[in-house]
Formats: sequence, structure tokens, C-alpha cells
Amino acid sequence: MGDILFLAHRVPFPPDRGDKIRSHHLLRGLARLGRVHVGTFAETETDLAQKGVLADIAKTHALIERSKPLPVAGIQAVLANKPVSLAAFQHEAMRRYVHKTLCNHRIDTIFVFSGQMGQYIPDNYHGHLVVDLCDVDSAKFAAYAKAGQRKWLNGREARLLAREEARLAHRADRLLLISSAEANLLASNLDSLSGTDIRSLGNGIDADFFDPVGVAGQEELVEAEDPQILFTGQMDYAPNIAAAEWMIDAVMPRLRKRFSRARFHIVGRAPTAALKARHGESGTRVWGEVPDVRPFLKAADIVAAPLMIARGVQNKVLEAMAMARPVLLTPGAANGIEAESDVHFAVAKPDPGLWVERIEQLASDVAAARGMGVAARRFVVENMSWDSVYAQLPQILAPVKAGQDAT
Repeated sequence: MGDILFLAHRVPFPPDRGDKIRSHHLLRGLARLGRVHVGTFAETETDLAQKGVLADIAKTHALIERSKPLPVAGIQAVLANKPVSLAAFQHEAMRRYVHKTLCNHRIDTIFVFSGQMGQYIPDNYHGHLVVDLCDVDSAKFAAYAKAGQRKWLNGREARLLAREEARLAHRADRLLLISSAEANLLASNLDSLSGTDIRSLGNGIDADFFDPVGVAGQEELVEAEDPQILFTGQMDYAPNIAAAEWMIDAVMPRLRKRFSRARFHIVGRAPTAALKARHGESGTRVWGEVPDVRPFLKAADIVAAPLMIARGVQNKVLEAMAMARPVLLTPGAANGIEAESDVHFAVAKPDPGLWVERIEQLASDVAAARGMGVAARRFVVENMSWDSVYAQLPQILAPVKAGQDAT
């Protein structure tokens, strides 16, 4: 096998958020199969500090600082009739790195992680091409527009991203989505499936790291009397903000009529100023970023994932399940996790009365909640390990044979 060029819109280290967890493990898996070259972007000082880690895993690498203001990306996008998502990651230094790498090394495979990086595939590249879109991003922006959020802008982004997704589906030898539901959604959006090979490649979980054994629960949650409910995630991400605000506005006031000391804990980096201002409201505590989320997961009575708009597989759900916690989630947040409701987790539509009822059930029957947590951990260990993902990569990277039908 020749070398692999791996292009990712965010540096895959450290693996501390959903997309970076997936890109991190895919890069690790690819490095087992051959020499890798990595082109990626940095957005923070922590990102820029990853040069040494990249040098350890990659034959060559480019870690390029991305500092383009969003208004500038918006202007460029309008002038070029492109999605803002692509214009934001447009950088001449990345084009130079890709060109130089293809000229200097025998690159058999380009592996593109996330649709923003598809713009760097040269038109004259005829080697094996794998594109991992992760999610159907156009559907996410369409959902924002339907919900009345910046309707024109999000509607435009949805249309142009759908066009780019279709282009990549036909350009790639294999196109990956994070779940069969996402793969089917993308396929249904295309005018023709001729010449496409659209597959699902799920996320895994590091069940050795997210293991409740040996982890001490966060003291404040451990000592509390009434149900301690936890929500985790990147807290400047619109779907996470909406989910947290729904819990604060719709669920917690009702729940505290039954459990006066129930608390809702929000743990995750970069909470917005508006979300921080909700601290103390209806039993809400906004923790922000913490050094280690596992003590919070270990101590929580219930982990909540009330996502209204959710694409792909939610790492936050897998982490809570691996930590043997009972998880209450919406149908969207359960997408791509082939577990059974009321056995491995509890799925409930986003109705405040129903959520209060389900929380009360889990809080009142400690044995049942504990059993659900045990079953949840068993499920992810047996069905959603990263090793099972790695095992699929050789076939994904295998060249398409002459005359082979793509579906």
C-alpha cells in the first residue's frame, strides 16, 4: 500500500470533542495500515501545540492556523456562490501542502474527513478517494431554517451544502456517514445513485477510559439528596444550547415541584454568556469546562440528552453509557445507536410532562436505573468499540475493482 493523505478540518488532537474524537481514532486506525501525511487546521493555542503529536504519527504534516473571521468567510461565500462552511476553511497554504505532498510522495489514498475539506481534492487526482462526511450537514441547516433560525442564511447554506454533498458522493470512490440513517438520508437527497458507494461507518467508544471502576464521583453530586441530572457537550454549539435551555425552561421547574433539591448540571467547554446567566435558575449549575468529565458522569443519577436537532451518533451518549449511567434521551439523540429503549437507555419524545415522568421513574427505582446502566455499559463494550471500526478500514481503503458496481 502506498501512503495515505489525511485531510481534517480540525486537528485530531486532543480528542476532546465529538468530531475530533472520530478523526483522532480514524487517523490512528489509518496509521496502522500505512504511512500517513496529515493536513489539518488549528483554531486555538491548544490546537497549535499539537505539532509534536502530529510529527509522531505522520510522515509529513501541515498544521495551519485558521483565523478567518466569519464575516469575511460570509463575503467570500456570497461572491463565490459557496457555502459559508467551505469558505471558512478555504486557505491557500492547505492547497500548497496538498500539491506538494502529492508531488513528493506516492499517495495511493486521500482520506477526507468532513465535507469542508473536499475542496482540496485536486481535479487531476486519480488515486483512491474516501470521504467521511460524518453527518448530512445540509439537513442540519435545513432544520435550523425550518425552525425559523436565520431562515434565509440557513436555507442558503442547506441548499449549497446539499450541492457539495452530491458532488462528493459522485467524486469519491467511497463516501462514509456515521450511521445507516445518515447514509440513507444522503442517498435519498441525490438525483442519481449511479457511480456512488455510500456506506455507514459508526463511531466507537474508548470503554477502557470511560469505565466507572476506579473513578471517584464528583463530591457535590455524590452528596446531593434529590436527582442530579447531567448534560455534557460543547456549550457554544447551537443544538446543545437549545437542549440545555429546554431543560431549564420546560423540565426543571416542573421537576422541582416533585424533587425540590433536584439539580441540572451543565458540563462542557465554552458556555455562552446567555447560558452562564442561567446559572442558579431552577436548580441549574453551569460548570463550564472541567478537567475530567468522568467524575460527573460517575456521580450523576441521570444523564440527559434532550437534543431536538441531532445528526449522527452522539459521543456524549456513548460516554455516559460506558460509564454505566442511565441515560434519558430524545429519539434524535439515539440515532445510530442500535440499543433498546428501556433496556440500555430510555428514549422519550421532547414533551416536558413525559420527561418529568421518566425522570421520576428512574429516580424512584434505583435498582432499575442501576440495571439500565449496567446493560448500557455491556452494550457499548460489546458493540461499539473502536477496534470494530478499525477492522473495517482495510476494506474501505481497498481499491475499487474494474467493473465493480457501486451502490
